[in-house]
Amino acid sequence: MERIYNFSAGPAMLPLPALKKAQEEMLNYNNSGMSVMEMSHRSKPFEEIIGAAEANLRQLLNIPSNYKVLFLQGGASLQFAMLPMNLAKGKSADYIVNGTWSKTAMGQGKTQTTVRACWDGSADNFIRTPEDSELDLDPNAAFVYHCCNETIQGVQFQKAPKTPDGVPLLCDASSDFLHKPIDINDYGCIFACAQKNIGPAGVTIIVMREDLLERVPEGLPSMLDYKLQDSKGSMHNTPPTFAIYMVKLVTDWLINDIGGLANMYEINKRKAAMLYEVVDNSDGFYIGHAKKECRSIMNVPFRMQTPEMDAKFIAEAAQNGLCTLKGHRSVGGCRASIYNAMPEEGVVALRDFMVDFQKKNG
Repeated sequence: MERIYNFSAGPAMLPLPALKKAQEEMLNYNNSGMSVMEMSHRSKPFEEIIGAAEANLRQLLNIPSNYKVLFLQGGASLQFAMLPMNLAKGKSADYIVNGTWSKTAMGQGKTQTTVRACWDGSADNFIRTPEDSELDLDPNAAFVYHCCNETIQGVQFQKAPKTPDGVPLLCDASSDFLHKPIDINDYGCIFACAQKNIGPAGVTIIVMREDLLERVPEGLPSMLDYKLQDSKGSMHNTPPTFAIYMVKLVTDWLINDIGGLANMYEINKRKAAMLYEVVDNSDGFYIGHAKKECRSIMNVPFRMQTPEMDAKFIAEAAQNGLCTLKGHRSVGGCRASIYNAMPEEGVVALRDFMVDFQKKNG
């Protein structure tokens, strides 16, 4: 069977060169006589893999030396509780609630400290991100938390929100990590689960400013202690070795095949523009969810006039190798996730299908 174009929100497509390299090395990694999945995480070959993965991330994002890079487990969902557990220091924390995942994170934050929504877009079903002037920020907050790209609603911050002096910005970047160059210095911590835009499920990447580790209280369970995890080089226990290896291969692809994040960003903008152009020029046949100025270039949700037409679109698209386009139940309709690994030809195929579908059904 030929490979499909998989528009899933995650786990999502991986770059074909990375998959082929993993296939080539599956049985015998670098003449070690075994697969990465079989080798000890304490072995020299794996130490080189995790070291190379970190070096690639530092190169791509220009991560300064005063930021730590951790490879942990539990997905973004664990970070929702782990961040306030480690960093709140008994203070209240501010949350920008601009979609499902930031709302969920605030709910988990409530289990660890006092939380407050400094902005909440739920009344409009999360169709936009706030302006800095709309944020009701506490200058004494432990931190400000936001999700820079809400996967379900397809809304994306165009720049990092400003926080009061001394209040670090924490960011869930799970669905747009490495999609463009960013200034790491804007963030106290930025994190992402891998299965959307970086690699397979199983590893979560945390980039944290070193001074924040001094906030970590004594007596936390070892697996939930950032300071301890950093001191052990992300290997307090056996890490997700194969997932980290795949992150290394994906970042190799970004550096060697794509030429860095500036080039990746130009590709991503072109891909998103193709789909939004069809939506905007469809005379209401396709209805987008997010406000134009807040649209995500990673996740493109849209619907038609009836659920029946949505279902027909999804079924016929799948017959044409354009798969996993069903939208989340809270938004409905369709959703095309076009992460870094989605090739431009896949987006061209979806665009052409959308145009043809409207001609036949409009």
